[in-house]
Amino acid sequence: MTVTLESNGFFMGIEYVAVFCCGLLGGLAAIRKGYDLFAIVLTAWLTALGGGIVRDVILGALPPVGISDRAMVLTCLAAGLIVAVIHPEVNRLKWSMLVLDALALGLFAVNGTQKALMYGTSGMTAVFLGMFTALAGGLIRDMLLNEVPMAVRDRHWYAFPSLVGCMLTVVSYRLEGRGIIPYQGEIIFDIAIVIVVVLMRVLSVRFDIKLPGAVPRDKPVDIVSPIHRRHGQDDGVDRN
Repeated sequence: MTVTLESNGFFMGIEYVAVFCCGLLGGLAAIRKGYDLFAIVLTAWLTALGGGIVRDVILGALPPVGISDRAMVLTCLAAGLIVAVIHPEVNRLKWSMLVLDALALGLFAVNGTQKALMYGTSGMTAVFLGMFTALAGGLIRDMLLNEVPMAVRDRHWYAFPSLVGCMLTVVSYRLEGRGIIPYQGEIIFDIAIVIVVVLMRVLSVRFDIKLPGAVPRDKPVDIVSPIHRRHGQDDGVDRN
């Protein structure tokens, strides 16, 4: 059972690069906290593959890819060891790491959603599992390091692009399943989805685009009707 983008060697290579990048970012977060080498490598692994582990456990796809795919695991461990040495250089590559992290976000969203659909889940369930794949690694990392999760503290578009990517992936999968587009068309569609996710994430940071927060209001609306207000005033009159 192979998702669309993983059926092509080129895109598998891109996925390994994305996993490696996630491992670098996870290890870098542990280094900033001053933790030891074991914690750095552990954080790199959980950041890169934690979302896939959560997805596979929920789907019952055991053992999860995060512990059964030797190449993926070794990629994460290598990322943790390497960033322990070159962390000053990695720390300076802000935009390069941002783009690679956004690429991982898009790939994980598409692959996670497709895998869930292949296991017979509904579209809504697949969207949730796709988002788990894309975001849970970062959530686990931040919880482990006692930080506010990135999906919450980063007000630029982070979780929102993954949601869009997951929903579009469901559309792509359904179109191919009903014969509306060919298999090659689904691959092109999925590549376009990844590009959309990357652009949404990068442009939101570049141009400081944020989702709106709560409506700025100080006073509640008085929902008591005039009739009730009049009766209440009448009831408060001293009739003695």
